[in-house]
Amino acid sequence: MKPNDTTLVTEFVLSGLSSDPNLQLPLFLLCLSVYLVTLLGNLMIIVIIRVTPGLQTPMYFFLMNLSFIDMFYSSTITPNIMANILSVNKTISITACATQMFLFIDLASSEAMLLAVMAYDRYAAICKPLYYTTLISKGRCFQLVCSVYTAGFLNSLIHTYFAFILPFCGSNHINHFYCDINPILKLSCKDTFLNEIFLFVVAGSIEVGSFSCILISYAHILLPLFRIGSSRGRSKSLSTCISHFTCVALFYFPVFFMYLRPTSAYAVDQDWVLALFYTVIIPMLNPIIYSLRNQDVKQALAKLRFTSIFILFRVN
Repeated sequence: MKPNDTTLVTEFVLSGLSSDPNLQLPLFLLCLSVYLVTLLGNLMIIVIIRVTPGLQTPMYFFLMNLSFIDMFYSSTITPNIMANILSVNKTISITACATQMFLFIDLASSEAMLLAVMAYDRYAAICKPLYYTTLISKGRCFQLVCSVYTAGFLNSLIHTYFAFILPFCGSNHINHFYCDINPILKLSCKDTFLNEIFLFVVAGSIEVGSFSCILISYAHILLPLFRIGSSRGRSKSLSTCISHFTCVALFYFPVFFMYLRPTSAYAVDQDWVLALFYTVIIPMLNPIIYSLRNQDVKQALAKLRFTSIFILFRVN
């Protein structure tokens, strides 16, 4: 279309991962493999926590919610990527695009805040052990998780609403593999300065605020942690903290680089790789990180396998 064409856009076209036909099948199989590992890994974490009496603690309750978010977070993006790889028609309606953006921002925001809640839980457990059951009671756990989901919903609603009340005219080609907010704003034929302000202030407050809470929590954790007399107790506490902080680093650094900057600085080549890692790979890595470094999860998994084998032989 010509630049001065004012025909309103009714659908978008996603560029996908690659236009090379020789790469479509390998990319599809790769995405399918990653998606299945993501679903199975996070489902495994949820099942293990639900059926293991020793894991009925606030830390594992939050971990179960993290796995729940990662399952749906991945399901918002990856199946659409696979469908686009095999499809000749890579269009997506404005309604479907808005829905995908809403779910993506909602779940990503919720995960950011949940990671902060998990850091606070580790702080309370290590630094305030005598008051832990009061600070992180069962009722408080539900309140914190409900607050996380509610704040994520409201944050997503703000950005999605203000993005899709903009008029889109001219090009309808999204140079991305999903409906992300920055490439969507670049397609609007109206000034998006207010949207950028909302993105920087609202989303920035959530991301920077959550990350600051995590840093403050770990700053208070480190000194008492190395005062623990038992090396075994120190090792166990470090294990859960290292697992959590690894997930934090993998999640937050791409977020800061991709979203806390002007839309004019959006670079397709750089952000494409970060977005793929951020939306597809991280939800797969979280359960792997917690499974490999958390002794309680590994022991529960081994016990679950033994029980399953015993039941199988007994039935036969």
